[in-house]
Amino acid sequence: MAGNRTIITLECSACKERNYSTTKNKKKTQDKLALSKYCPRCRKHVAHKETK
Repeated sequence: MAGNRTIITLECSACKERNYSTTKNKKKTQDKLALSKYCPRCRKHVAHKETK
């Protein structure tokens, strides 16, 4: 991988299942990432937060 981008996993805030992985630039975005994504277990769009 080139540059400052690192791979992170996104965890559902409702059921705590880790559904998605993405990359983020650590220098520009230092706080935890939170995105609204579809959770197949909950069957709805829920906020997914960054985990280790």
